[in-house]
Amino acid sequence: MHRMFAQPRRRWPCAAPASCGALLVLALAPASAPAQEPAAVTTQPASTQHDESATSQPTAPSISERKYYVTRAISATPAPDPPVYVHRASALAEWFGAADAASLSWLDVGIEQNTRYEHRQNYYPAGNLNDNRFLMRNRAYLGIREIVDPLRFGFEFQDARAFGNDFPEITQDVDENDLLQAFGELYFQNALGEKHPLSFRAGRQSFDLVNRRLVARNGFRNSTNAFDGFRLRAGDDTTSWEINVLAAMPVERFARRLDQPDDERWFYGLTGYFRALDPGILFKPYYFVLDEDRKGFNKYDRELHTVGLNVFGLLGDSGFDYDLDGAWQFGKSRRRNHRAFATHAELGYTITHDWKPRLAAFVDYASGDRHPFDRTNERFDRLFGASHMFYAPTDMFTRENLIQPGLRWTVKPLKNLTLESFYRAYWLASDSDTWSPSNVRARYGRNGDFLGHGLDVAVIYQITRQWTIEIGYAHLTAGEFIQNLPNGDDSDFFYVQTTLRL
Repeated sequence: MHRMFAQPRRRWPCAAPASCGALLVLALAPASAPAQEPAAVTTQPASTQHDESATSQPTAPSISERKYYVTRAISATPAPDPPVYVHRASALAEWFGAADAASLSWLDVGIEQNTRYEHRQNYYPAGNLNDNRFLMRNRAYLGIREIVDPLRFGFEFQDARAFGNDFPEITQDVDENDLLQAFGELYFQNALGEKHPLSFRAGRQSFDLVNRRLVARNGFRNSTNAFDGFRLRAGDDTTSWEINVLAAMPVERFARRLDQPDDERWFYGLTGYFRALDPGILFKPYYFVLDEDRKGFNKYDRELHTVGLNVFGLLGDSGFDYDLDGAWQFGKSRRRNHRAFATHAELGYTITHDWKPRLAAFVDYASGDRHPFDRTNERFDRLFGASHMFYAPTDMFTRENLIQPGLRWTVKPLKNLTLESFYRAYWLASDSDTWSPSNVRARYGRNGDFLGHGLDVAVIYQITRQWTIEIGYAHLTAGEFIQNLPNGDDSDFFYVQTTLRL
């Protein structure tokens, strides 16, 4: 998505104190409030997924009930549909004592408010600057189902703002008063068998596909990816198999006017999810096409094909789990051929203990362009995937020109408390290509290829079923490549964020 720059503004983080106070009062309501039940799985999922939610909760509730094992790899579980904060209106009406609450079972409603304070020191994507700022994002969802089946509708509003921001203002942070989703749907509950639905959606949509590495509904980032187009889905979160077919235009974000589809780009996708072949192995094959037909003088087209497979599961009753992903890209990138590759491999072990401790070792590789002036581009394109937590919470690394081995340690001392820590090391896959997303390139590899060591920790505490707080810190010890940059030094990132879901 394009970045839209404007002059930064300073404003107080709570422009409407009354509304903020109302949210706080509702969040502190008794736990009997009509929150959704946590998703059930046949095996224990990761304690923290960092998926669709801005604040990662110990469980990922969903209106539908999951029946199958989900990956324990960080951040790799797709968000439920409708979004995690959505409730049936009948449950809310029942909580308020309405006598005819069941009559509202056709209506989905939800509100989510996320506030985050950030301190960044030596943030290289913003020119090695320091900043203290607040980010706020409000979402609201309204869905209509069942009452006029097979016709259904969904609408989601989002308002994303930044306050006290010294960084250049970009649409990753600011996207005010916009529609994140607005779609119509044909939904057939038993089209493919008992409770195996078939649905066709048209309009604006936001979703995760596969493991979120190539197509993601952003959680931590203040603004969110969306697409205008068509999506055919055979199956859902509860079925033994699922197939998605997608044809859509990526939505271009604008800070203070309505977002618009980019009609010079089309994105196509075909994905599968086979859950029930064996409890020890689950498959997600995928194929994506990004077709850019740019208009105007000196504009270059791109056509990128991405073919891949995500495989994950349990190694019997040993306590070990694994997650493997490989993606091959080919096509045309402007006037050059495109050949690139990316992979992720993870092996985890969960100890039998009340705290559910899990230790995982992982490695990520995304190719870089070894020869910038030849006729083949070898830098992997991450398409519309998420980066947060996959490659550290600092958001200084993406799935492009990167080698990242690491370790992850997670424990749950309490049912509503999760502690986790990471160690990572970073290298450029090609020292003659750009370090993304800082857009820094050293000519002829003169800066070396080692970016540094990363250490990050996070504490996630679910205060009530509606209110979660997360505190995190990440430190990057600069390696040879960064030390050779002007003013190159270590980098720090600290944040505190809360999420209210009503």
